Amino acid sequence: MSQKTIFNLKENLLETYNVSLDYHGVSGKRLAERLGALSKIGLTEQNGSYRTGFSFEEKEAKELVMKWMKEAGLSVHQDGAGNVFGRLEGKRPGVPAVLSGSHVDSVQNGGHFDGPLGVLSALEVAEAWRETGFTPEKPFEVVIFSDEEGSRFHGGLNGSEAFMGSGDLDEKIKKKDINGESFEKVLQDVGLSLESYSNAKRDLDDIETFIEIHIEQGKRLEKEELPCGIVTGIAGPQWLEYTFQGEAGHAGNTPMNDRKDALLAASEFIIKLNQIPQQINDTAVATVGKLHVEPNGVNVIPGKVTLYVDIRDIYEESRDTLVNRIIQLGEEIGVSHKLSVTYKETLKSPPVPISEDQQELLEEAMKVNGIRPYRLPSGAGHDAMVLGAQIPIVMLFVKSRDGISHNPTEWSDLNDCIQTIHVLKTYIEKLQY
Repeated sequence: MSQKTIFNLKENLLETYNVSLDYHGVSGKRLAERLGALSKIGLTEQNGSYRTGFSFEEKEAKELVMKWMKEAGLSVHQDGAGNVFGRLEGKRPGVPAVLSGSHVDSVQNGGHFDGPLGVLSALEVAEAWRETGFTPEKPFEVVIFSDEEGSRFHGGLNGSEAFMGSGDLDEKIKKKDINGESFEKVLQDVGLSLESYSNAKRDLDDIETFIEIHIEQGKRLEKEELPCGIVTGIAGPQWLEYTFQGEAGHAGNTPMNDRKDALLAASEFIIKLNQIPQQINDTAVATVGKLHVEPNGVNVIPGKVTLYVDIRDIYEESRDTLVNRIIQLGEEIGVSHKLSVTYKETLKSPPVPISEDQQELLEEAMKVNGIRPYRLPSGAGHDAMVLGAQIPIVMLFVKSRDGISHNPTEWSDLNDCIQTIHVLKTYIEKLQY
């Protein structure tokens, strides 16, 4: 019997579940069943998830959630970008809606919680209200955004960008997916079009706020022994492409004191760069994860190195300070090694802060549910980042085992998931008044 046959996410989740967490209409078994059902769509040989954006697997997952939405009494529709909305009308018609959700696509051979947990958490709130006979004052919508991960076109958030009208369609049209298919062809394959995609923009006056539940993808909550935490802001990435230009030479015939070793200079740059973020604040980070060495020979002194610096912070001012310090470091390295050091900016996205008022309201919701409030930044991008550029957003992170994500071993305990849903439900109910 293959490993794929015996994989059972539902049973694995329920194995250590504390049923005392089932109250106020929230059901751990229902959430486990639904996470388990979604895990079977695009299941890989390694028991991971393979539902790339705008794929038939993503579409199948959406259709299954749409079925559950209808069974929960929600009115369901899909926009021209494939985004799905399950709406519960409130007692006060015409007022802006509260939205909550995430995505159901995955990276290649990813995990089963990144995205689906956010969608099903929002749906579980609606299910709990149906079971307890509660009707919110304001409309509530459960949302599934298309192609968040971007593993298909090496650039994600395509559904939320269409929803907000913020994506550059001309640039998207130029892209080819991992199979060489155009953006237009990929949309057509799942019943969409460039025209429908470009017309998917929502009237933002109809939206009060968006709340996203997401796994942490880090270890802070695990170290704090907390089921969930309040996101203080979403870091805006800025990428710099650096070129260190020295002189290639024979490794045996060039004396050590007569070299312009580009890799040596780049190495010193990387080591010193690693020390700068912590000198600024505890939310700033900087990473060199990719570099090219030329001519890349065993017996040749490296003459040229190109590397890429990923710089992030949730505060724009301190991120700019970090960028300036890194630029200064590059100049100093160039002088000390007597070689050329140049850079160019390849990406710059603004950080998305989350209002203090909403963070305090989340703190109240956590205290009501007996959880110690804890705040932490998000270093990764999410659909909430796209929405947060124009409308109020909040995020709750769920504890991740070992901080692993985008991997078949990605795991969030069902007890932690359900406790987070109780916080989400309490928070949304506080928004009604």
